[in-house]
This record gives sequence, structure tokens and C-alpha cells, in this order.
Amino acid sequence: MSELIFRVACRADVPAIVAMLLDDEVAAAREQAQPAERTGEEVDAAYWAGFEAVDADPRNELIVVELDGEPVGTMQLTFIPGLSRRGAERMQIEAVRVRSDLRGEGIGRRMMDWAVHQARERGCRLVQLTTDKRRTAAHRFYASLGFQASHEGMKLSL
Repeated sequence: MSELIFRVACRADVPAIVAMLLDDEVAAAREQAQPAERTGEEVDAAYWAGFEAVDADPRNELIVVELDGEPVGTMQLTFIPGLSRRGAERMQIEAVRVRSDLRGEGIGRRMMDWAVHQARERGCRLVQLTTDKRRTAAHRFYASLGFQASHEGMKLSL
């Protein structure tokens, strides 16, 4: 496999990122996007606003992973300061996606290794993530990387 390039996303990446985010039934149902809204230049205005907010926040990084010049993966990294763990900063990893035609090729593992390295470089003392309970394959994947299901997460949709 060619070398993967990791970089901060730019505005031109939004359609490809949205397509990856919607490329499974769990996410597509949650996003309530129509098939025509999933790709191309006419991405829903809410996605553009979300991108602008993440891009402007110094504690957030929307990452694109390229292979041969094409976006093949994405994830959002959020750095959270806190008092627990003696004032340690933690990294939250969200919205990890690999393009469906390349899943199982080791890209996700390389993405997670890269993210953990970024956390260490920044001095974070903890990396955390959440994953939908229906994503049992993702649970096995994260466990294989050393993540432990140590907490029960809860959400309230507004």
C-alpha cells in the first residue's frame, strides 16, 4: 500500500468527509440525510457550518487521510483540558471513518496509531473515544488496539 498522508481538513474536503460519515446504516439513519445530499458540492449547509466551527477551534482538528491523493479516511480529534488526573489534557477521538472499499486494509489501525502518537506528542495523559453499541466490529477493533470499555457513556439528543 502507498504511503498515507495525514493532514488537517480543508473546506474542499467536506463533501468527501460527509460521504464517509454517511457510509453506513447507523450513521445514515442518525444524520437523516437524503442520498442526493450525501456527496458533491451541494452538501447541506449544516455540514458547512459544522466544518467552519471545528476549523476555527484550536482544540479541534478534523483530519483527512489521503492515499494516492484521494481522501480515504477521516477523524476528529478534540483536546480537552480538565482537573481530573492532576490537570491532564485528554484527546477525544470521534467520527473515525475509512472509505468502505478500503476497509480491512489496515488504514484504520494506522489512523489510530497516528492519533495516539499525536496525543503523546501534545502531552495528553488519556485518549478516549465513544462508539455506538451497535458497532460490534468497531468494539473488537478498538479493543485490539488496547482501548478498554471502562465507562458507560450516555447521551441526550436535543
